[in-house]
Amino acid sequence: MKLQYRVFLFLLVLGFSFLLLYKDPSLVGFVISSNVQTQSIGSKPLKSKAELSTVYTNERPKRDVVLSVVVCGDRVAETLVMIKSAVIFSQDSSLRIVVIADPQIIPNFEEKLTEWRHMLNGSFEYETHPIRFPKNGGDEWRKLFKPCASQRLFLPSLLTNIDSVLYVDTDVLFLTPPESVWKYFDSMNSTQLAALAPEHEDPNTGWYNRFARHPFYGKLGLNSGVMLMNLTRMRQFQWEKYLVPIYKEYKLKMTWGDQDIINIIFHFHPERLFVYDCSYNYRSDHCMYRSVCSQAERHGVNVLHGSRGTFHNEKQPAFKAIFQAFEEYQIGSDVYQYLLLPMESYLKSTSTTNCGKMYEMFLKQIQEYVGDRDYFS
Repeated sequence: MKLQYRVFLFLLVLGFSFLLLYKDPSLVGFVISSNVQTQSIGSKPLKSKAELSTVYTNERPKRDVVLSVVVCGDRVAETLVMIKSAVIFSQDSSLRIVVIADPQIIPNFEEKLTEWRHMLNGSFEYETHPIRFPKNGGDEWRKLFKPCASQRLFLPSLLTNIDSVLYVDTDVLFLTPPESVWKYFDSMNSTQLAALAPEHEDPNTGWYNRFARHPFYGKLGLNSGVMLMNLTRMRQFQWEKYLVPIYKEYKLKMTWGDQDIINIIFHFHPERLFVYDCSYNYRSDHCMYRSVCSQAERHGVNVLHGSRGTFHNEKQPAFKAIFQAFEEYQIGSDVYQYLLLPMESYLKSTSTTNCGKMYEMFLKQIQEYVGDRDYFS
């Protein structure tokens, strides 16, 4: 009788389990793990609930995001603030930071990034590479526009083991997770190899449409400060073979160096480019006279670009206020209390300026992120 009772009880439990799984397959992890702690097969115990948790789960795997930056000269501190902004908000991605820099400043990055990784329990990876230009004309490329800024043009041949990167200038701050930009790789079709935001929204204040003496993309040109680069497709396109001929033909007509070269390439190959909106490369041009970025007004600024020194000079106090808040924030401390609240206070003090009077749009994305991550507790 005891044997029959055990068989009956086992069949009853088994039938109930299959009934649950039929109604809700997501319960498979619960059903298995709730029984494995007390059962065994032969001499081998079944895995514990903790061991099974990585197998039976509905959680989405973290997305790989590769963030790349090129640094020369005195931009170390500014670049570290940019990286800090990316690290703060990248908890839903596996962030890999690629720093390409002058050899003498690489130790500065290795020291600080190693410290941050330790403080954040290894939540991101990083690697460093020395600046490397082509042997022929390397000095000329290095001096084009800002020191070593044109290195970004040669990333396809420098980072041969990487498929895609999110490249940003050193004077950029993330007000949203980097994966919010990275997601646009999914929106690109099979021919597109890069994504950028327009240089301007208003033709009355546009630079390229009024002053450029060379071809440029579309009606208002492109700003290259925040750029998604599918390096695999760029290598297939033979991106770098276009660089020297374009430079030789237009070097006396270019003002913005590598950005102008990028504009010229996509002028002749517009089908290769995906364009995202101005909230992903928001600059003082979008608010200094009047607000011209409607997407940022509606949804908030995603990525802030402090071009023309606006993070450091007095021309745009709102931009300087945001940079100050990130610079003062200490990695690992409460984002709500030690980043969002000080930033809001600093921004309110700039509310008499054209950009500062719209301070809410600079906070909107951070407020959404902080709320989602429950930093209030």
